[in-house]
Amino acid sequence: MERERMVRKTEIVQVLRMKEGTGDTSFAKTAYMARQILLMTKSIREKVMKELYYCMEQPKILCIADLGCSSSVENNLMSVVYGLIDTIDKARRELGHGPQEYQIYLNDLPGNDFNTVFSSVTRFKDNLKEKMGDDFGDCFVNGVPGSFYGRLFPTNSLHFVHSSSSLYWLSQVPEGIEDNKRNIYMAKTSPPKVLKAYYDQFKKDIWMFLHCRSKEVVDGGKMVLTLLGRQNSDPCYSNRTGYMWELLATVLDNMVVEGYIEEEKLNTFNLPIYTSSPSELEFLVHSEGSFALDQVHASEISWDANDHKNRSSCDQYDFAICLRAVVESLIVSHFGEEIIDEIFKRYREIICASMAEEKNSVDYITISLTRKSRG
Repeated sequence: MERERMVRKTEIVQVLRMKEGTGDTSFAKTAYMARQILLMTKSIREKVMKELYYCMEQPKILCIADLGCSSSVENNLMSVVYGLIDTIDKARRELGHGPQEYQIYLNDLPGNDFNTVFSSVTRFKDNLKEKMGDDFGDCFVNGVPGSFYGRLFPTNSLHFVHSSSSLYWLSQVPEGIEDNKRNIYMAKTSPPKVLKAYYDQFKKDIWMFLHCRSKEVVDGGKMVLTLLGRQNSDPCYSNRTGYMWELLATVLDNMVVEGYIEEEKLNTFNLPIYTSSPSELEFLVHSEGSFALDQVHASEISWDANDHKNRSSCDQYDFAICLRAVVESLIVSHFGEEIIDEIFKRYREIICASMAEEKNSVDYITISLTRKSRG
């Protein structure tokens, strides 16, 4: 049993990744929802960073980690890291401090497209010096491949940890969900034990995440974490975030009926994700005990890019393309590559039909945490 569990974890680490490259269906080009989340949480993380800097002595090297950076690094670096460095630079000038050196760690699973990540770093650093001036200090950027459900950094080395749209991924598909047939996630027709298995896996993973970060974050250090979630206690009913997976399950089920997919293949496919509620996150943070929970913020993002104020040139089909970039690697590994275009052609159609009838959105939760004193 332990060997089987390790195999499942290894498979997720090897398979799970956002769509690589910079093509039209790549995550780098289609992640408009991820970018909207970053825009909407900008004020929260920069406020937290400012509070952190004012409360500590100026460190020789200020270390920031972005966990689950994916391959849309240019947007992440410019919107997240630039914003944080700009916040610190203004604060250190107000305090009369000298130039500050920064160590930026970009983390994701080993299968992530780090080539796209690294190709953007030089341009980012050049832009940073141009906008900040030569007296701001220096910035060093490193990639850190590995699961954030284990140790990644030296003890007491991090001042600020950021993660957006990543922590809802589980370390493995939950055990004991064989009865979740014709579903691919927690659904209205899922047996109660399936719902419990998903929550139990999320609970283990969040505890491990917090425990590992508690070793790595300095006393008084901060974390700002944003993950897809739900706004009420029921994991299925009124779970707007889960609706997008229900529609994908409908597509796969129809393809079983039409003979494209074997029924057994569908019955053994479940997504390793969990959309938590604010109360669940609060309970788990308090239970692990290493961090003080400073703030919980819940909000929503529309499927339709036209509802977003700061949108780039994109249309209503982008939501389906975005979801493809997120889950394509998992679907290909289970069902094969031959039917992937057919799956997402149908998914696009069902997404558009749903959007034509009603406003759809996904919920997300942002929490800010402070590492408690070890003394």
